[in-house]
Amino acid sequence: MTPQIKQLQIIGKELAIAWSDGHETFLLLKDVRKACPCAVCNGEPDVLGRGDKPEVKHTDASFDLTSHEFVGGYGWQPKWADGHSTGIFSVGYLRRLDSSAP
Repeated sequence: MTPQIKQLQIIGKELAIAWSDGHETFLLLKDVRKACPCAVCNGEPDVLGRGDKPEVKHTDASFDLTSHEFVGGYGWQPKWADGHSTGIFSVGYLRRLDSSAP
C-alpha cells in the first residue's frame, strides 16, 4: 500500500513531501515537470500500447510553479508559469519519482 501524503510544500526550487510512513521526499521542480504524466508530455498509446512520445520543448517558465492543488484523494496537480496544467501526479507516481523511497 502506498503511504499517504501528510504534507506537501514548495521550498525554493524543490517539491518537499512528508509521507505517512515518516519518509521525506525532495524533488527538483525541474525534474517534476520533466516527469509530467499527461498526454501532452507523454503521448497517448493506442489500444495495443503503441505510441510515440511527443517532443516537448521547455523554457525557463516551464519550471516555475505558479500554483498547485490536490485532486480528489488520489493526486496532485501543478500549474506552471508557461500555462501547462494538465498533468495530474498520482500519490503513487510521486512516491516512485523518489529513488530513495522504500
